[in-house]
Amino acid sequence: VQFTSEAFTSVLKEYGIRISMDGKGCYHDNIFVERLWRSVKHECVYLTAFEDGRHLKQALHRYFRHYNQTRYHQTLDYQTPDEVYYGQSISLAA
Repeated sequence: VQFTSEAFTSVLKEYGIRISMDGKGCYHDNIFVERLWRSVKHECVYLTAFEDGRHLKQALHRYFRHYNQTRYHQTLDYQTPDEVYYGQSISLAA
């Protein structure tokens, strides 16, 4: 609800930031992003007490590399996003 408040949305509008939600401000508008952040929180963020923002950033970098390169996704027929997008498993430099 806080992200649909006038106080929040007015700042976005002031800076020309496009708001992605329907007229009701429903979370279903961004269901794929919501599912992604659910995974990030439950598989990475909630499991660790980070010392500072730098450690959080490093952990998120590792998590997204895992998410895209080695984590199998049921909705992708148990392939990784990289396998689906690139047609093969790829490994990016750390």
